[in-house]
Amino acid sequence: MDLDFYKKQAQQKQKDHRKFLDGLKRKPPKNLDYLTLETHEETFKDIDCLMCANCCKTTGPLFTEKDIERISKHLQMKPADFEAKFLRVDEDRDKVLQKLPCFFLNEDNSCSIYEIRPKACREYPHTDRKKIYQINTLTIQNTLICPATYIFVEKLRKVLEK
Repeated sequence: MDLDFYKKQAQQKQKDHRKFLDGLKRKPPKNLDYLTLETHEETFKDIDCLMCANCCKTTGPLFTEKDIERISKHLQMKPADFEAKFLRVDEDRDKVLQKLPCFFLNEDNSCSIYEIRPKACREYPHTDRKKIYQINTLTIQNTLICPATYIFVEKLRKVLEK
């Protein structure tokens, strides 16, 4: 996966993508949730996240209290010790990783805590959610990080601009 290529494409098309997504917000088609899910599934048929893992290398997830409890229990640590070892509080008062790439990213791009990973990781890149227009800013940001998100937006544009 050529990350530089996709990032350049996403940068060049940011204005078009924003205009398209803003249009969905102003006037969402009746079947948007269905088309979003269908486009997400079609996109991920051709994408193997293990070939990339750019999200794990460049973008730390938010850790909820439930995430911290679940992961620290799995690692047989006290939640406070888990937080001290792996997390910091950012400027938005969110608990995030102290550093990137993610501590739990293996050399083969797999996740050592995949089954219990944070909610933010499970939901990333958010291309299968209902009312996709509610996260336009996040979707635009994700096109710069995740080639699948860029491909998803391009496919959804083709479907809806027919």
